[in-house]
Amino acid sequence: MAKSAPCAVILLAFASAIGQASSGDASETEFRQRVAELRKLLNEDDSRISGLEKAPEMKKNRRLDAKKPTIYFNDPEDYSWRNNGKWRAYTQLEEFNGAMDHMWLILCGALVMFMQAGFAMVEAGCCRAKNAQAIMLKNFTDVCVGSFGWYIFGWSFAFSGPFDSDGYKENGFIGSEEFAAHTFLGSPPEQHGLDHQIEPTGKMKNWFFQWAFCATAATIVSGGVAERVNFVGYSIVSFCMTSWIYPVVVAWTWGNGWLANLNDTGYMDFAGSGIVHMAGGIGAFVGALIAGPRKDRFGTAEAPQTLQERLYTVPNQFLIHSSPLVVLGTFILWFGWYGFNCGSTLAMHTAAQGMMAAQVAMNTTISASVCGLTVFLIRYGLTMRQPGGGKYDVGGFCNGILSGLVAITAGCGNVEAGSAFLIAIIAGFLYHGTSMAMKAMRIDDVRDVFAVHGACGLWGVLAAALFDWGQGLDHVHAWAGFNCMGYNAATGTPCTTGLGGQLIAANIAEIFAIGGWVALWCTLLFLILWKVGLLREEQCVPPETDVKKSSPPKAYQYTGGAEDDDEALHIV
Repeated sequence: MAKSAPCAVILLAFASAIGQASSGDASETEFRQRVAELRKLLNEDDSRISGLEKAPEMKKNRRLDAKKPTIYFNDPEDYSWRNNGKWRAYTQLEEFNGAMDHMWLILCGALVMFMQAGFAMVEAGCCRAKNAQAIMLKNFTDVCVGSFGWYIFGWSFAFSGPFDSDGYKENGFIGSEEFAAHTFLGSPPEQHGLDHQIEPTGKMKNWFFQWAFCATAATIVSGGVAERVNFVGYSIVSFCMTSWIYPVVVAWTWGNGWLANLNDTGYMDFAGSGIVHMAGGIGAFVGALIAGPRKDRFGTAEAPQTLQERLYTVPNQFLIHSSPLVVLGTFILWFGWYGFNCGSTLAMHTAAQGMMAAQVAMNTTISASVCGLTVFLIRYGLTMRQPGGGKYDVGGFCNGILSGLVAITAGCGNVEAGSAFLIAIIAGFLYHGTSMAMKAMRIDDVRDVFAVHGACGLWGVLAAALFDWGQGLDHVHAWAGFNCMGYNAATGTPCTTGLGGQLIAANIAEIFAIGGWVALWCTLLFLILWKVGLLREEQCVPPETDVKKSSPPKAYQYTGGAEDDDEALHIV
């Protein structure tokens, strides 16, 4: 906005008034009168600029370079201001805000992407050494194949329009525009002006941040089916997860689909306990159920394990092969989770957004710590009856930390720190109980993915509604952050009352919708792969898998070890 010219005139006039006063040419009364007039001019100038900045047409028609008012690119769906000369440059405040938001999402997106290293380390450490390289390969596949799926189809289904006048998807289901990032750099090429100048949109930063979430959802599935799934078959799963199954879930929720417009509150899932983690956890559960357990994981056909043995014993060859990998991977995931949760403010140019990010970081830290300690103490107490007293279960501690992170992800932006403490304790007991139930049912979930992401993700969605920091069940904050829904300080509108039940209902609907959708498509997908022979590796991943399929042939250059020993160690 061209603010400098009128300001310069006013400043010159002000200097002239000072000069006249100092030379004695004007009385003190005249000087004060002139200063008052100048102040009035300044206020009028500020009001005019503020009005222009708030005008809808001026908000739309901003350009990086306003010297050539020839074409409108900022909103590809609206060309009503094209070639009419009504352009303006971004104000200094808009440029600063835009730069801050871009830096914030790129930084947080990079942290979420770095979580892939944590997933790879935790999963490889939990599996047998002979399969470590195959595990790493599948994690790379998730990122690369997932990027392709998200670029071609995923973003379009999840976040594109068409939208109605209220900003919700017209069909409520999925988007049908912007395939392969079409119009991200402004209007379609055939609608460019004569100068062919590109006016970019802000969608690239959103694409990058949401891509990192999409890759995370796909990677979660791999942990549940590790050590026995065919590489080609898993690559198909990864592509389908990132291009169709997960994007539709996002379309219903973050993409302003039907769950966002279900009732007066809509759902509340700040950073994805249900959208990302529960979806991935259910996919892992279905895959592990259909693929079946690893060979001899629950005993042989001649000597199957009893219920007690399934719950409290693990054959030596299936023990964690590298606790350091698991611990370091957990630390990386915890570190990346601050990008996951705090970055879900989606902007960082106001004090309120900064305070919200800090509140999210505090809740995330508390929940991870408390849930980790809860599981650690549960496992220690259960092993007190064993010879030698209680055992320190490092793997359980790590999974407890991850369970706490998953559980707080939905409500980290609308619950108090004390609520985060309680949510974490409940999540700890829920994780342990679900893990034991999976073993009792002979479902071989290598990484306890369903217990960590599925069960605790479900609990996180419920907790976000139950512990919302509104006044009881009368007021709801949810997406409104520090304000209650309906409150408007400018108009004096009070908080809308009686919304608590609607928020709980919407979040329950989210659980059933996501659970049903993911379970349906993952069941079809895994059954088809089973039928065509692309689900399991021959003989449940033979010991020489890395040697036969990988180059270099081994992840670790050593021979021997305890993994060929069939003795069972009593652990929880």
